[in-house]
Amino acid sequence: MAEQTSSIGNTRFIIPALVILFFIGAPLIIRDEYFLHVLIMILYFAYMATAWNILCGYVGQLSLGHSALSGIGGYVSVLLFINLGLTPWVGMFIGALFTVVVAVIIGFPCFRLRGPYFALTTIAFAEILRIWVENNEEFLGVKLKGAMGLLVPLKGNAPALFQFTHKQPYYYIILAMLLAAMAITFWMERSRLGFYIKAIRGDQDAAEALGIYSTRYMLTAMGISAFLTALGGSFYAQFFRYINPERNMGIDLSIEIALMGIVGGQGTVLGPVLGAFLLTPAGEISRAYLGGKLMGLHLILYGVVLVLSMLFLPKGLIQPVRYLYNKALSRL
Repeated sequence: MAEQTSSIGNTRFIIPALVILFFIGAPLIIRDEYFLHVLIMILYFAYMATAWNILCGYVGQLSLGHSALSGIGGYVSVLLFINLGLTPWVGMFIGALFTVVVAVIIGFPCFRLRGPYFALTTIAFAEILRIWVENNEEFLGVKLKGAMGLLVPLKGNAPALFQFTHKQPYYYIILAMLLAAMAITFWMERSRLGFYIKAIRGDQDAAEALGIYSTRYMLTAMGISAFLTALGGSFYAQFFRYINPERNMGIDLSIEIALMGIVGGQGTVLGPVLGAFLLTPAGEISRAYLGGKLMGLHLILYGVVLVLSMLFLPKGLIQPVRYLYNKALSRL
């Protein structure tokens, strides 16, 4: 019995390790630039959904304004690069810290709201910020260029400036970011912070009655989520070498991120990743082949998948995956 338990325990680590090795070697197999681009976008959305999940999946507060956090981080890093020549490797962390400050300032009064009011407040914040950026050419002497957006200065193959001539380096960067975000989620889930925010999600009044200062722990989760989301916004800006308020601060991005977390499975480490691997290819293919004829088709597809998921998989894709995984382990 002890040997069987040990074997199952070892297999639990072997399977994830093989999956990681597969993704590490994927660029050596995938030569087509388009398919590699799609894979990068899958990992990017898996990362963003993981960052969203830290706040919304574990705390239980639905945010539909994470695009604003992504946009702030991206804009700060790009502006630092354009105006000061600061490498995005540093600028992205400065942008992330600035985003955390903004998120905490906004989050402190917002966490007094519950239910749909919090979600509506996050939408309002993101939309106000997007409209303001779209209608301002400059702010305090810094050129924002309004709706036109900002082009990242092209420096050629300059790894020190986060610029590469091929997509493979971007692939490994976003893969490393995703693994780091999942590791943070895994650690948080098993830490005191994780236990407290799960208690808050279950019953906030009861948690506060037991002495848990809910606002402090919700702000901590929001700070972590905002930091990671802002890093994702900086990656997106450097990958496409362009950032604008419509795409990087718009409600579409917030909805995409939230849907991937919900469809995959909220409050789990792997759930948002599964959601991204299901929805991102559907969205990329619909945009690539039908985007010019049927604008917004990918959002319709997302809606259909969400409805089907809520009807047949209320706990998300993680439910059947976990069942199949445990069944496979029991046969080994």
